[in-house]
Parts: sequence; C-alpha cells; structure tokens
Amino acid sequence: MSTDKNPTEEGYFAKIEAEEKAKALAALAEEKARAARAELQARHAGRCGKCGGAMAPRDFKGVEIDVCDDCGSALLDPGELETLAGKDASGALAGLAALFKFKGK
Repeated sequence: MSTDKNPTEEGYFAKIEAEEKAKALAALAEEKARAARAELQARHAGRCGKCGGAMAPRDFKGVEIDVCDDCGSALLDPGELETLAGKDASGALAGLAALFKFKGK
C-alpha cells in the first residue's frame, strides 16, 4: 500500500487552502480600509472640507451649524437643512435635501 496522496485529494486540500488564504487576505484588506477610514476621520475631524480650516459651531436661527473660520463655508448635519428651510410645498427643497442625504456608517 502506498503512502502517497491521491492527486484529487491533493487538489481538494490545495483548493481549501487557497480559499482560506483568500478569506484571510480579504479580511486583512477590510481591516486596513477600516483603519484608513478611521485615521482619515480623526485627521479631518472639525476641519473644513473646502479649505481645511477649523470649524466652529455657530447658532443660526436656532440651529447649531459649523462654520469655517477661514473661508466661511457652512456644514449642516443631517436634518438641519430641513429644519432651517421649513416645509416646502413644491417639493423642490425635498429634492435638494435628498441630494445631500447623509450616508454614514
């Protein structure tokens, strides 16, 4: 009786090993992407998306918005546009708001 493995058995184990390696590589890539997103968020937290200046909270019509100290750009959090603009009977504002909906994770 021979102790050599069957070629189909070797192929099976090679396939399983390749699948496990691919899963491990995918998990590693996902973790690297998650770490890169977290680092990017930490680096840009409180900064203007237009010029990189510091954002400061300001009260505007009862809503706290973030305004850039350098260029004056305003950042509205989800729902603040609707709060500031009020109800729009024409639906134009709803379309504009839908365009800028926040899709965070």
